[in-house]
Amino acid sequence: MYYSVLDVTPTTDTWIPAYVAETGVIVAKYGGKYLARTATHKQIEGDDSPAALRLIIEWPSKENALNFMKDSEYVPHLKARTAGSNSHHYLIEAKDDLA
Repeated sequence: MYYSVLDVTPTTDTWIPAYVAETGVIVAKYGGKYLARTATHKQIEGDDSPAALRLIIEWPSKENALNFMKDSEYVPHLKARTAGSNSHHYLIEAKDDLA
């Protein structure tokens, strides 16, 4: 199991309607499931790291997550999001390296 964890702060909103309307189907195509996609969040620890949106997507495998990122239907949305926002995307394996 893998998780995509994103923080996104739009610098323009022109890309958002198509992104929201179309990417959910592409996420599902790769077995992904949105666990959170929200502007309602509160940082409770660490140096201030503001973001307008926080997203968490669960993936069945690393390959599914990476194949989603390369999908020809998704690539234009990825380019629009990265051009129209300040974004950080972390791909995290569901494991405990410290156990």
